[in-house]
Amino acid sequence: MSLRFGEEEFDSAWRELDEPQLEGGWELFTENMGVKIYRLLDKETGLYEYKTVGVLSACPAERCADVYMDLGYRKQWDSYVKELQEKDFDGHKAIYWEVKYPFPMSNRDYVYIRERKDVKVEGRTIYVVLARSSPSTPLAEKSGVMRVKDYKQSLAMETDGAGGTKVFMHYFDNPGGMIPTWLVNWAAKSGVPGFLTDMKKACSNYGNHCQKK
Repeated sequence: MSLRFGEEEFDSAWRELDEPQLEGGWELFTENMGVKIYRLLDKETGLYEYKTVGVLSACPAERCADVYMDLGYRKQWDSYVKELQEKDFDGHKAIYWEVKYPFPMSNRDYVYIRERKDVKVEGRTIYVVLARSSPSTPLAEKSGVMRVKDYKQSLAMETDGAGGTKVFMHYFDNPGGMIPTWLVNWAAKSGVPGFLTDMKKACSNYGNHCQKK
């Protein structure tokens, strides 16, 4: 598996910030706090992938991108993080992320690569972050924690022209195991808007965090 993302992948992400591509069965799943979430059934797994469009008010786009990339800071504001760090594996870097799941389910963990690119196009600056699982990365699985081996995410952020950030996110993961339908629906309906709300608060506190470093 290549450890680099292609130019076309970055282009595809930022273009959907302007106009999400929703052909081929995408449906509006829910709208909450100004955030629209669309979903598409993956027939092979029976799971859904999601596209999210929304605005983080009073959070400048560059700061929003910096907050998203700052793993150390995320451990402070994301209550679902059990462990999160970038590691070096035989000369290439990958991120290890363990996510807390509610009892009695096992926690999930991820090993993934990611890359950020600040795209300049027609006077605009669009911050794009791509991530995907890296199953070939040599990291042993933990006892009692289920490894997520199929994960992908693309995120594009740009100023909304009013001091906030317009956000587009495309997301899929296969958590494995027997996840109750209600939990999957809750995560999509409440988890994504909740994450964006937490991230907005994290943006407002980021200046103080950086001063303390």
